Amino acid sequence: MNTINPRESILSFHSKHKTSGPNLNSTNPYLLLLFIIIISCVYSFTQGFREMGKDSKSKEAKGKGKQAGGGSDESASKGKGKAGKGDGLGTCTYVKARHILCEKQGKINEAYKKLQDGWLSNGDKVPPAEFAKIAQEYSECPSGKKGGDLGWFPRGKMAGPFQEVAFNTVIGATSAPFKSTHGYHIILCEGRKN
Repeated sequence: MNTINPRESILSFHSKHKTSGPNLNSTNPYLLLLFIIIISCVYSFTQGFREMGKDSKSKEAKGKGKQAGGGSDESASKGKGKAGKGDGLGTCTYVKARHILCEKQGKINEAYKKLQDGWLSNGDKVPPAEFAKIAQEYSECPSGKKGGDLGWFPRGKMAGPFQEVAFNTVIGATSAPFKSTHGYHIILCEGRKN
């Protein structure tokens, strides 16, 4: 693996192009530091993508072996309180979920407190019908009228953090409140399938 030495890169560029630019020895140290930071960030960024590529390839290989039995991952996950083997987290292509959306963090925290007081603090799962009642009361999303029901949606349809949480929440589990570009959410995952 080749590593980039920012100072050598600058010197190499300067010697190849022989510009009438400033001498590196008299260059503003802040500019040099800025250039080094930029090169370091680019290097880190590309390394991160390489690592992500390795991780996703190994996950795909593992996932293909587990999914050879066919069907949905839903049956493998039912009744499990924690993510485990065969739970399909991150590998399914569709999720069925309900959510509560609030513009203000205080309001989403009130809704979450109701869920905690009723079920979560006891280690219980929130029944979808009860989640729906709280969604109707608190959610500012049009889906709130339907108990927060979003139905089945594919990977790639929802934006950033919402998709991340929805596809990584175990069936029957309720997420903690989180922020997206639309406001604050709580998600109840009801199913997953390929």
